[in-house]
Amino acid sequence: MGMTIAEKIIAAHANRKEVKAGELVDASVDFAMGEDATTPLALEAFRSFGLKKVFDPARITFVADHSVPYPNVNVAQQAKFIREFSKEFGIHFWEPHEVGVEHVLLPEQGLVLPGDIVVGADSHTTTYGALGAFSVGIGSTDLAGVMATGRIWLKVPDTLKIVYSGTRKSWVGGKDLILYTIGSIGTDGANYKSIEFCGNVIDELSIDDRFSMSNMAAEAGAKAALIAPDAITEEYVKTRAQRDYKFYKSDADAVFETVLEFDVSDMECQVACPFSPANAVSVRELPKIAIDQVYIGSCTNGRISDFRVAADILKGKTVASSVRLIVIPSTPALYRELMAEGLIDIFMDAGAVIGPPTCGPCYGGHMGVLAKGEKAVSTSNRNFRGRMGHVESEVYLANPAVAAASAITGMVSHPEEVV
Repeated sequence: MGMTIAEKIIAAHANRKEVKAGELVDASVDFAMGEDATTPLALEAFRSFGLKKVFDPARITFVADHSVPYPNVNVAQQAKFIREFSKEFGIHFWEPHEVGVEHVLLPEQGLVLPGDIVVGADSHTTTYGALGAFSVGIGSTDLAGVMATGRIWLKVPDTLKIVYSGTRKSWVGGKDLILYTIGSIGTDGANYKSIEFCGNVIDELSIDDRFSMSNMAAEAGAKAALIAPDAITEEYVKTRAQRDYKFYKSDADAVFETVLEFDVSDMECQVACPFSPANAVSVRELPKIAIDQVYIGSCTNGRISDFRVAADILKGKTVASSVRLIVIPSTPALYRELMAEGLIDIFMDAGAVIGPPTCGPCYGGHMGVLAKGEKAVSTSNRNFRGRMGHVESEVYLANPAVAAASAITGMVSHPEEVV
């Protein structure tokens, strides 16, 4: 019997000829990551083991991205704790001058690769499935165990195959595909399943759009979210990879728990209304909703193509006087790219505030917190109550084009309203 991509990767890392959904296996881990909010607990757990070394310091990294530059004493103390542990065990800790949003930074640096098993103490570790990796979010104490052994127990997930066909309309990208999908299957529609995105629409997507889709699969409860590697994947990883990698694809006779098909030809840009990513509707169906803030960035839509789209819309225009536009490049390298292409000037001329690489506004930490009653359009991944600030604020999730157009009009808007 054939296997899915996820099953093939797990089997290879468990030294098994084959695995089946539902089996519990012990698998090796290629790369492990912790971030500033989750790593301290992992390090405390690791200390309790009484060990003097980790399984491989080159296969572990700590990324301080959620709250950087450090906004308060508690965060600074946590960073110091991680820094000191990292020095002791030879692990790379990404400091503020080099750090980026983890799920943009690690692929950019060639640290997570096709065919890998990657674990991260962050729910959006699913992002790397866009490269054809089996990448999963784990808890802090699980991370401690991986740091010690280089292995993890996994229950082989069922695979939900989602096929996208048709031709995308202008302005419709990966963010819209995944919002529409979550709106269709719900926030629990893929609980502990591996999603496999496929179809001609996926084949034509840029790597940035693929990252957006695998990233937000977490909002449907997915354990992992894979796209079969192809020439687009190879083009992205071949100059970045710091070690060998392997492409896997599902067998023709692989068993999928469910197969869903979406014809996207009539799909419009999607907006997820408060307070769930599943509340997705066409932006054209919404009434005119006045907003106070727009945030363009995050691990979902903080990549170069996202900023190019937003800059094309904002060029020569001005942000509405009632709106705060916050633009945050996701890595230092990306920041330099935006400067080299003149995009930073376009954003600033339009009235944007440019922030350093950080998750900041996405989770309501700093650099863009919402006050009571305020509304925001965000290119990030979650809009639960209180996600970006006050519990009585509201967040509308959208792609960068909708975000940029909304910043200009001061209302949730389709890009065609300003272009």
